[in-house]
Amino acid sequence: MTLVTVHGIGGACWGGFRADLHWHLPGYGGTALLAKTSFANWATALRDTLDAAGVAQVDLLGHSIGGMVAQEFALTFPERVRKLVLYATTPAFGGKDPAFAEQFLADRLAPLNAGTSMLKLAQQSMTSMLSPRAGMAAMAEVISAMASTPAAAYRATVTCLTTFNRIADIGRITAPTLLLAGERDPLAPPRTMQRMAEAMPDARLVTLPAAGHLAHLEYPQEFAAAVRGFLD
Repeated sequence: MTLVTVHGIGGACWGGFRADLHWHLPGYGGTALLAKTSFANWATALRDTLDAAGVAQVDLLGHSIGGMVAQEFALTFPERVRKLVLYATTPAFGGKDPAFAEQFLADRLAPLNAGTSMLKLAQQSMTSMLSPRAGMAAMAEVISAMASTPAAAYRATVTCLTTFNRIADIGRITAPTLLLAGERDPLAPPRTMQRMAEAMPDARLVTLPAAGHLAHLEYPQEFAAAVRGFLD
């Protein structure tokens, strides 16, 4: 079965984790931005990529915002997903008050608005997200992935993030699903992902001890074992 991954806002930095296709969000990895950035259009773009490759069904793994894309894809094209891995993600953008989203966007985009380069932004934001356990090579990879992302793509993706809300719909995801959480992940904590698992008809949660939001780089063997054990 074809394994497809969808990365987070920082870009595709999967370390040594192997997949048949590390799919780039439009605008990342040298791909073109969509005319309109939305979760529905991302899901359609992924379907079009699979159609062009002649792939009828996949195992789909999404990280962070990529996990939101994976939820959208599984809801929109359920027949295309054999198994689903939702990793370090949530069923909705946090905060019910519109002011929360406005402040989030202001904070995230302020450095770019002030003239900060994507390289500098990557150095400032990604360093704090990755523990020293991951090593210098992993740190260099995450910084390079984000630094190579066009500012326009980053802006569009961060803005789109604030629109996501599938809380009422995740119970319709029928594919067998593994929810994978880092024990110390502040962005998608295990308690949040456990509630997701309980709302889905065929899902279970695995928590990786001591891991944060980038568990696949901090604990690559444990991460890979959890994913492969579920997919095999």
